[in-house]
Amino acid sequence: MHFSSRVGRLGGKGSTAWEIHFRGVEAQRRGEEVILLSVGDPDFDSAPNINAALKASLDAGDTHYGDIPGHPHLREAIAKYHTRLTGQEVTFENVVVMAGAQSAMFAAAQVLLGEGDAVIVPSPRYVTYEALIGAAGGSIVDVPLLPERGFHLDPADLERAASAPNVRGIMLTTPNNPTGAVMTREEVEAVADVARRRDLWVLTDEVYASLAHERPHVSPASLPGMADRAITVCSLSKSHAMTGFRIGWAVGPKDFVAHYCRLVLCMIYSCPPFIQAAAIEAIEGDQAPQAKMREAYRQRGRLVFDRIGQSPHLTCTRPEGGMFVMIDVRRTGLTAQEFAEGLFQEEKVTTLVGDAFGPEAAGHLRLSMTYDLPVMEEACRRILRFAERHTA
Repeated sequence: MHFSSRVGRLGGKGSTAWEIHFRGVEAQRRGEEVILLSVGDPDFDSAPNINAALKASLDAGDTHYGDIPGHPHLREAIAKYHTRLTGQEVTFENVVVMAGAQSAMFAAAQVLLGEGDAVIVPSPRYVTYEALIGAAGGSIVDVPLLPERGFHLDPADLERAASAPNVRGIMLTTPNNPTGAVMTREEVEAVADVARRRDLWVLTDEVYASLAHERPHVSPASLPGMADRAITVCSLSKSHAMTGFRIGWAVGPKDFVAHYCRLVLCMIYSCPPFIQAAAIEAIEGDQAPQAKMREAYRQRGRLVFDRIGQSPHLTCTRPEGGMFVMIDVRRTGLTAQEFAEGLFQEEKVTTLVGDAFGPEAAGHLRLSMTYDLPVMEEACRRILRFAERHTA
């Protein structure tokens, strides 16, 4: 049977990165004491007021089709939320609702990229970006985010990348997944400068924006001259512990939204109204649980940084935002794959191998900080124990 070549573009390292995680889930279901640090699913539950709003919407019979770009009330709420988060003034007409941030990023790439176009993407980057750009017919121009710089951008590297053929735009993630780095204002200003001078669009995944805990979040869309070329993707999955709700959005110029809505029509038609009701409550309701989560990730990041930093065999990059931390295992003499495999087999801790995020993350493991402090402490003990046993 013949399959489209576009499906083949969705493969690669990113599609197999969670193999150890899946095995860890199965082991946990068998009753083994596995600590799963391999997926960014918050350990917090969605707040009671959010769940109540969803239930009330269901009880009211809101189980039919919704508006394709999203309910006007939700789009208004998102516009105000985006304005608070980024400082960029937008209206509901700049907002389109989508089923989760990954779907939102995928659709944005389809709108912005044509066959043969290139996009600058710093590396390490989220594992599916190569696939979603490839599916749009585009290619990636790499910009290295080196561990020696704390995985932060060197503007000179960005400038060189911008001179590559057929470059149409720049794709960013801040706070970054997998590194936990939050772009500085100087870095974001460098991106904006290149974009304005070279007439490039900038697509930014800001899913972890409200979870920036060691450095303020700066959105490219908030800088002068960027409103007509900046696209921001966000969701409530991580900030409000709503990963299972599958709702996200894109904010951009009105002509972008018009094109984007055509894809929403073809892909999902609309997000479920009862999910949108929960999203409205999440944005407009009590934000105390979100502040609690942000503080919890800050404390967990500091704990892992301090504990792993005690090892002569490992180094750790201090996370500045989000729920991930990177550990460098190269001094053990093991590859990241060997370390991750052995750590799971011997200590029952699952991690994600950094190589899947790009060559700059080779020899690193990504840890999700999705347990409370005592469990994160135990995870660190297991990691240190394994490193001590297996360092060459």
